[in-house]
Amino acid sequence: MDWQTWHDAYDLPGSWLARRLRAVQERVGAALDACAPGPVKAISLCAGQGRDVLGVLAGHPRRADVRARLVELDPGNAAIARRAAAAAGLDQVEVVTADAARTDCYEGMAPADLVLACGLFGNLTDEDVRRTVGYCARLCATGGTVIWTRHRTPPDLVPLICEWFGERGFELSWLSDPEAGFGVGAHRFTGRPEPLTPGERMFTFGP
Repeated sequence: MDWQTWHDAYDLPGSWLARRLRAVQERVGAALDACAPGPVKAISLCAGQGRDVLGVLAGHPRRADVRARLVELDPGNAAIARRAAAAAGLDQVEVVTADAARTDCYEGMAPADLVLACGLFGNLTDEDVRRTVGYCARLCATGGTVIWTRHRTPPDLVPLICEWFGERGFELSWLSDPEAGFGVGAHRFTGRPEPLTPGERMFTFGP
């Protein structure tokens, strides 16, 4: 899979990816608006070109408060994200070229106020999706938000994902309409984050 070419559909007006990106960006903006005054930490798993985070931070009033780490395995996409962050003057955004499944990537950043798992769940087995939801309770700070995406083609896993988040101490804040053609969810963590153990693998990314 050429993941750089895959991102081209974001630039097609009206495409499902463009519409999904807009929905995710709205949730990112809402989550940042809800953060308490002071420093904000954000992490993005399998961040791609970082459009969901960078597209919001560039013009957000809290941009100076946000320290973000975007983790992306594809070096080409990581380079694009790095250039976009630099062009927007987002000096507190770190783009790491690494395997986002490794817990080591989030050392010093977890638990974070904002966790993005976008473009991820559709490329995992159901078991790994549930496992990653469990890890979100370690990645996310109390009161923080996890934003995630998943396709809604049968069998639709979105209702189960919402249940799995609920089992781990998350409350549903927002869910896209089933007729939207994609699934976007935002969950607020009401529990206490568990320790994130280094050296663990959260998931295995596949087509």
